[in-house]
Amino acid sequence: MVSYREVLSTPGVARLIASQLTARFPAGMIALAYLLHVERVHDSYGAAGLVLAATSVGQAIAGPLTSRWMGRWGIRPVVALTMVVSLASYLVIALMVLPVTAYMLVGFIGGLSTPPIQSAVRTIYPKMVNSRQLTPLFSLDASAQEIIWVIGPVVTTFIAVQVSTVVAILVAGVFLVGGTIWFLTSPVVGRVRIPRARRAIGKVLARRPVLLSTIVGFLLIASAAGVEAGVVAVYGHGGPQAGIILAIWSIGSVFGGLAFGHLPIGPWALARRMLLVFVGVALAALILDFWWLAVMLLISGFGMAPALAVMFAIVSSSVKFSDTAEAYGWVGTGQLIGAAIGSAFAGFMIDAQGPQGAFIVGAAFALLGVLFPVIFVRWHPDLRGRDAGPIPDTEPVPVQPS
Repeated sequence: MVSYREVLSTPGVARLIASQLTARFPAGMIALAYLLHVERVHDSYGAAGLVLAATSVGQAIAGPLTSRWMGRWGIRPVVALTMVVSLASYLVIALMVLPVTAYMLVGFIGGLSTPPIQSAVRTIYPKMVNSRQLTPLFSLDASAQEIIWVIGPVVTTFIAVQVSTVVAILVAGVFLVGGTIWFLTSPVVGRVRIPRARRAIGKVLARRPVLLSTIVGFLLIASAAGVEAGVVAVYGHGGPQAGIILAIWSIGSVFGGLAFGHLPIGPWALARRMLLVFVGVALAALILDFWWLAVMLLISGFGMAPALAVMFAIVSSSVKFSDTAEAYGWVGTGQLIGAAIGSAFAGFMIDAQGPQGAFIVGAAFALLGVLFPVIFVRWHPDLRGRDAGPIPDTEPVPVQPS
């Protein structure tokens, strides 16, 4: 814990972590809020699913695109503009009764304008701490973001059921605006200037660690989406068991990130952490008992945040500073696609084989997540004793006044 205290005592780090988590909190709210709201308006989960799919497609496209824009126009202008457009999409869906196709268009625009705060933050981190502190900082960030996925759905469900789905969407908008403004007013955001990328979009994927992180991130989140669908299918919506198990899973991820965050990152680090995820999910698929699922997913969770932290670190150490934001954008896009595909496969398997089929899907994706970094271990940089910060650009980087 000493390493984490040192990181948090660095000026500006605690504020940056807290502000970006607040700004990104709607990520854990808006999908469920849209699902409940559109279903209420059109009395169709199918219609709601189409709106969510359109929103996810927009988010997937936005990842590398808006991240790249920050190198051209700056972090603050891009994040502020996308926040305004994203908020407008929230308001339209919440306050207007529209046909499903119109909701899909608005959802797509809203997804396309998702503020690239995650890419911005992970680009800024190497400029705030020394190389020894960077890996613990990535681990702390990966662990802390579990708050979004644990508390967000609970808050959304409570508000939607007890008050209204409109208010649930509006509350997500309040978090979006408040958190984004808090983030943008952080002095370090004004000081860091991302150099303009000089290569065509997508070229950064030629960097093997970036491609490795994008693919394994896709597999990890696809596995998680399958497991989540399986847990919900086991318990339905009639009791708190599903929520409790998923919360235990996230708690395991938090503690795993804190426990492993200080360890040096060798070439087998990602495979080892994904192995922990696979073992927990595979064992969970054997017995669909509450306590068995809780313990096995706790074990699986111990590998999740550490795996994400390794991905962040090897991306950071493998690209030029000007390419960092786009690289993280691609990693985020891979995870979004993984969530969509994992959920879809799990749904088909639940229909065919029951809830256990979803756990099999989760275990299969997790197994691929182990095998890929094993087979392509040469793509994984050895960061033991090395700086995890990005490669400096060859030209001076201008500094904007805060």
